[in-house]
Amino acid sequence: MKFPIVAGEKPQVQEMRRAEVAIIATPSMGNLIPAVEFATHLINHHPSHISVVILAISMPQRPILDDYIQSRIANKQIRFIQLHHVDSPPPDQYSSGIEFISGYIENHKPIIKQTLNHLQTTVSDSEPVPLVGLFIDMFCTSMIDVANDLNIPCYLFFSSPAASLGFMLHLTTLPATESFVTELAVPSYANAIPSNIFPSFCIKKEEFGYSTFVRHTLRYKETRGIIVNTFQELEPYALDSFSSNYMDLPPIYPVGPIIDHVGPAKWHSNRSGHEKTIEWLDRQPESSVVFLCFGSMGTLTPVQVREIAKGLERAGYRFLWALREPAKAKLKLPNDYENLDESLFPDGFIDRTAEIGLVCGWVPQVSVLAHKSIGGFVSHCGWNSILESISYGVPIATWPLYGEQQLNAFEMVRELGLGVEIRLDSRDKGGDLVLAEDVERGVRELMDGGDGELRKKVKEMSEKSNKALMENGSSFKALGDLIDVLLSNI
Repeated sequence: MKFPIVAGEKPQVQEMRRAEVAIIATPSMGNLIPAVEFATHLINHHPSHISVVILAISMPQRPILDDYIQSRIANKQIRFIQLHHVDSPPPDQYSSGIEFISGYIENHKPIIKQTLNHLQTTVSDSEPVPLVGLFIDMFCTSMIDVANDLNIPCYLFFSSPAASLGFMLHLTTLPATESFVTELAVPSYANAIPSNIFPSFCIKKEEFGYSTFVRHTLRYKETRGIIVNTFQELEPYALDSFSSNYMDLPPIYPVGPIIDHVGPAKWHSNRSGHEKTIEWLDRQPESSVVFLCFGSMGTLTPVQVREIAKGLERAGYRFLWALREPAKAKLKLPNDYENLDESLFPDGFIDRTAEIGLVCGWVPQVSVLAHKSIGGFVSHCGWNSILESISYGVPIATWPLYGEQQLNAFEMVRELGLGVEIRLDSRDKGGDLVLAEDVERGVRELMDGGDGELRKKVKEMSEKSNKALMENGSSFKALGDLIDVLLSNI
């Protein structure tokens, strides 16, 4: 079946009429950045028709969000409205992080309703610009109520893969008391998902807020459409699984890969560190460096750091390792170590690997993956990271840490054959620790790439990802169909 699923005839768009859409994202870098990039895609696709305003929810514990927003405000392509902080109970009163963040977002309903109402009634100097859509992400479903009250069509922007969307939707069909002890057959996956791949919220339901995840997912069906950050050529099986519409879903629009190709290199406070990293990469041979990075929220224990160091040294490949210190309080993000001293590593590791390796703090991930010297990526398998690696043709070795990353890792290795396994889930093999021999094996397999077959396959998918966004590409067409629907509301 051809995607997206759009019922009825193609809407007729009135010539040269302008319209505006609003976007609300969860206050985290992993949710906000794809939402902003999606806004850019909308504008670039129909620059004379679409304008975008982003209602930005801030968090005092994450000032980096404000730094990012300020950098985009200067661009002036997208209009930002920074919402006032609202009071929220202490995080300790919530049994899970997802419950806290969901409640914090819901507390913004009055100010968001007021802001959207103002946008609806404001008249420009020339003619009114109607607000034809409100886009929310996966944890902002409470804003569906606001959209309904104001009679604004509401759409879901799902920044994770289509397969993961199918998994979440499948959970809503299961009894609340379902015990995930063996494996689960999910229509969006060709293979049954073993129990050790289930996200943490399926295993420790109370601790990780299972009911909150399901409550959000149930509301996805109330939207006018679901926009997914993927593309038809990457996830044909998952996307085709929605074709029966057995769950009475709204239209699905695969419009990805949506990626911030500039990244934080232009606005992050540690730009000097970025320059030093790129200078080091410039001195390395092409495709010779394995890059280890575990995302904006990923950290490792000292014991795990030493096991990685041993494995890297045994593997013998050049490496760039972005290593960060665990966050010092709830909701805060990890920081760079003040001193990357020898106590973190096996004795003499830094000296012995000085010619082939660089251990550092923050790095602009997308800039690193785009560098010609990078030959492999050991990743936590956040979907943004996976799309970046595919876009630049860099094979991945999987090391999921939290969220839906286990499912992403499983999809990359078992479903798509686009990655190698260091670990598919942190709960298997008897505990959290990944031993040095597993690191060595994974790095060797990643960099050798099965005699080049893996690298070739990732390169081919990279080319498909670029074509999907070009005129007449699958994602270009899906985005055009979505915009036609939006403009038909004028």
